[in-house]
Amino acid sequence: MKLLSTSILLAIAAAIIKPAEAKPPMGFNNWARFMCDLNETLFTDTADAMLDKGLLDAGYDRINLDDCWPKHERDEEGRLQWDTDLFPNGLPWLGKYFKEKGFKFGIYSDVGNLTCGKYPGSYGYEKLDAETFASWGIDFLKLDGCNVPNPENKEEADNYIELYHKWHGILSDLDEPMMFSESAPAYFCDGQPLDNWFKVMDNMPPNGELARHSWDVINYGVEGDHWESVMSNYKANLLLARYQSKSFANDPDFLIADDEELTMDERRSQFALWSSMSAPLIISAYIPDLKDDVVEYLTNRDLIAVDQDDLGRQATVVSQNDDLDVLSKDLSNGDRLLTVFNKADTAKSFSIPLTRAGYTKSSCSFKVKELWSGKESKATNKIDTGSINSHATKVYRITASDDNCKQIVQTGQIFTSPNIYDTTCLSSDNQKVSFVKCNGNDAQVWQVRKDGTINNLDNKDNCLTEKDGQISYSTCDESDSQNWSYNIHGYLINKDTNHCLTVKNDNTTVTATDCKHNSYLQTFALPISP
Repeated sequence: MKLLSTSILLAIAAAIIKPAEAKPPMGFNNWARFMCDLNETLFTDTADAMLDKGLLDAGYDRINLDDCWPKHERDEEGRLQWDTDLFPNGLPWLGKYFKEKGFKFGIYSDVGNLTCGKYPGSYGYEKLDAETFASWGIDFLKLDGCNVPNPENKEEADNYIELYHKWHGILSDLDEPMMFSESAPAYFCDGQPLDNWFKVMDNMPPNGELARHSWDVINYGVEGDHWESVMSNYKANLLLARYQSKSFANDPDFLIADDEELTMDERRSQFALWSSMSAPLIISAYIPDLKDDVVEYLTNRDLIAVDQDDLGRQATVVSQNDDLDVLSKDLSNGDRLLTVFNKADTAKSFSIPLTRAGYTKSSCSFKVKELWSGKESKATNKIDTGSINSHATKVYRITASDDNCKQIVQTGQIFTSPNIYDTTCLSSDNQKVSFVKCNGNDAQVWQVRKDGTINNLDNKDNCLTEKDGQISYSTCDESDSQNWSYNIHGYLINKDTNHCLTVKNDNTTVTATDCKHNSYLQTFALPISP
């Protein structure tokens, strides 16, 4: 079964050199708050305030410049130059200022001819620019993908893949590691269908440590629905959990912690959801003026520990409907995370059975800690959330009473989307299987077992089955026709036939067909990692 494109094979075959630190980065970036309104004073004041407010101590140790920092022309030797009006002491001086206080120093460039702000891009100057950045003491590179020349007879997605792979090779040859943030997928997230988005994402983990995969989060003061902007990137991130690992993070963009268009519950939810997904925690706000209640939530040690957990897992979807998202993931000490997000426009209370968190033993007790309040309680078969405000989130860390009770079956929805927004979920109705609107009922919540079988909570005696390309939900019989494997492409592959689970163009009908590379009709999000 040939599933890997030439570009992917090239990327995987390359010598993959990762920085010693590969956990999701934490820190500051100016873009969403200030865009091109940046200067040396902004960054020195930011560093001072991050130190004074305890943000550095909490783990926010990166300060990254975004677009608009250079002059509009290179020097006589072709090197990028900082704008001396904006940075009179120079970027090496600024980096030293950061590092003396305990911060790392990041910078921005673009893989194309020009940056998104129309400053010099790095196309054709890749090695020179990398060496220049290294000489300035740079530890982190965000590389956007605006204004990219596309050679004739080359697919646009393949061109992006090759350019970012080229940068990986150059950065790997530097004496000191540089964390590499790849923005390539963001230029394909509007595609309908999402084939090229997935194709580009497939190639990001071998080349860098994080990937900006979707739209820029809305900028401060810009007209528009600021909450919907946050939610759009959240929804995109949910489709990509299979890429997340100890050495690679999906990046749904910045924490807009002082955005006045968001309620405090919405700001806290962004932080809680990003932490649950082990996303980068990069704040884009005016740090010197952050209020104490904002600093308090940004420095919540329990949620930061979840974000930085050694397993590096992204929380996956247990269930989703119009009002409620439930996410869960394993933690490195054997605990389990359960995140409950009220999407409704009114306060609501929820009761979440522990079977949905993956627990299978009915005679166990669990210690449950809610990570906002720090309140601990006991549970045996469910968690009652109490009232959760509109657009607010509660996060629970669950500790089993003994090792026997830690046994988990990864549990959640199997879903797909042709365009990020129109998500549908695999559902059974007796023996019939189809993709329908996600409603979160037991017929849509699947247990994906280590033996390769898949069953839902509505009827645990049946298993997802393929026979001659037809999919059914039939009595479990331990045959290969009920044995499935999942890979980084998002394919669910039947052991008996090597067919891939496939949804037809009507986004409802389910079959099994030959696997085709980068087909969104065969690409699914599951509650497991490949």
